[in-house]
Amino acid sequence: MTNRIGQPDTDADRELRECLDQQPLTNFVMVAGAGSGKTTSLVKALAHLSTTRAAELRRRGQQIACITYTDIAVGEIWGDVGNDSLFHVSTIHSFLWTIVSPFQQDLKLWVEGRIEEKIAKAQERLDNPRTRANTRENLARDMERYQRQSQALVGVSRFKYGTGSDYGNGLLGHDDILKIGPALIEERPLLRTLIANRFPFIFVDESQDTNPIFVAALRQVAETVGARFCLGFFGDPMQKIYTTGAGPIELADGWNEITKPENFRCPTSVLTLINKIRAEDDRLQQTRGRMIERNGNLEAVEGSARLFILPSDDHRTERLAQVRQWLATANDDPLWQSDDVDADVRVLVLVHRMAAKRLGFPNLYSALNDQAPANLKDGLLDGTAWVLRPFMTFTLPLVSAAKEKTDFEVISLLRKYCPLLGKDRIADQDIPELINRLRQDVPRLIEMLHPGSDVTIRQVLAFLNEHSLLNLDDRFAAYLEDGEVGMDGEEAGKEEVSVNAFLDCAASELWGYRQYIEDQSPFATQQGIKGAEFERVLVILDDEEGDYNLFSYGKYFDITPLSGTDSKHLQDGTDSVLGRTRRLFYVCCSRAVKDLAVVLFVPDVAAAKEAIEAREIFPAAEIYELAALADQRVAAEMNG
Repeated sequence: MTNRIGQPDTDADRELRECLDQQPLTNFVMVAGAGSGKTTSLVKALAHLSTTRAAELRRRGQQIACITYTDIAVGEIWGDVGNDSLFHVSTIHSFLWTIVSPFQQDLKLWVEGRIEEKIAKAQERLDNPRTRANTRENLARDMERYQRQSQALVGVSRFKYGTGSDYGNGLLGHDDILKIGPALIEERPLLRTLIANRFPFIFVDESQDTNPIFVAALRQVAETVGARFCLGFFGDPMQKIYTTGAGPIELADGWNEITKPENFRCPTSVLTLINKIRAEDDRLQQTRGRMIERNGNLEAVEGSARLFILPSDDHRTERLAQVRQWLATANDDPLWQSDDVDADVRVLVLVHRMAAKRLGFPNLYSALNDQAPANLKDGLLDGTAWVLRPFMTFTLPLVSAAKEKTDFEVISLLRKYCPLLGKDRIADQDIPELINRLRQDVPRLIEMLHPGSDVTIRQVLAFLNEHSLLNLDDRFAAYLEDGEVGMDGEEAGKEEVSVNAFLDCAASELWGYRQYIEDQSPFATQQGIKGAEFERVLVILDDEEGDYNLFSYGKYFDITPLSGTDSKHLQDGTDSVLGRTRRLFYVCCSRAVKDLAVVLFVPDVAAAKEAIEAREIFPAAEIYELAALADQRVAAEMNG
């Protein structure tokens, strides 16, 4: 196991061990703030169970399940536990597939019901006299496709889990698994017992952003089997940044709540700031702060936390360059002006637009963000939107590997994703002919995705589909048939417009998006950096580039008045623009290991400064205007 195990224990670590040692077993919720070492506590808990219960669990053929949010986190935790077979570490989707994949007949019944639901929904719209003629044509085409799928199910002997759904060919996608798993757990008490017997300990990481339906399903398992099972949630409600997340995990009778208030990441100045932000929410006050050892003694790191209020004019890019130059001088730290990865500068933007313009994917960004439904907006933040998956998981990696002449990686990707090389089809192929065909198809993909090419994303998908290089999500079908729109989305109108706009983008824009989403540039979205940390953090607050319905820094800082809807949400105690913005701001500021700079673009600088000073979140001495940047530049020129 890794050195996380050797980290000094906190009170929360000791309390958690006591909880795990209890007989009968007890469920728990750990609330751990930013920089507290939540994952360290989780790994320590796994190590403790390995020491105290491994022999018993192995004898019974049982495992400890650890469910986390991303594949990257899965890899990290696997490394922490030394790939020990005692543990089952996976994402939510992979865990659910492990649970439900043996129940093939139940899967088939669910798919049949799902297709029937789609047919009924399409028929309902057809029966509506207000439905437009062109929409009726699309609906009729969709119903024909659903009927074909229903007929094809007869020949499906086994379902597999893929990147997208294709029911007729026995493929279930990510969205399907997230619906099927909880549904079967809810409907089948025996399945709940089987889950607990196989995994008597289940830990869920990043619980605040976990799908609430999945959380409810696990709670049902706990309620069904009682004291023979331990369910543990690790998270921080203050770091809930996705609208679909569960947020705070409600404690049931007899559950333990464990709080971990330490912050080992942030310097004193930043810690003071995030405690003021958090004081307006759950009031958890984080303690300690980042320390360094000097002459055998631990000393607190002071760091810096500054706010710059600048006019929201047409010179934002130049203003940001001025701020970075100012910081380089004020902190005697030239790395503030560097975009190299080693400089560890991260520029956090509310939305992708600023980065998209700079990195060359503005149309792709607009398509999946402007007026797009929540599933596409959220999926844009981390590359998981269903329309992006064929490119992020297969096409772009394949083209990159082929261009770099890494043949092993090319073959590996084709074996994993290309249906022509699947076990059920390869036996019927002329292998030399197939290899020759793939040798022609891959260079064609390189050509289509070449920077500057005018080939559209729709054309690339059509090529992948026609040449059977990838099993596409079934939702693409209607979009590729004569370029018509699809009608499958639950928010059909919004999704149709967004998906068609995306498909009409130049395929070459995908490279800039990939560079951005894989952290190969200094830019990142404020939502996309939870769990990360950087020496130098520059947070850009600009409501003109954001979504007023979801976030508004103007409203958060009392610069912009609340709407009637905002006031009603506050009165009702439901999630509001203020709560979402406060949590996002907390996540951003708590990334800083050394220095933090916040840049707020506003129409009226004087009014904004007055409102922010009244909030007393930032010390007045650490709030700067454009004049401060100009004064430094003049002084530098005089000294030069």
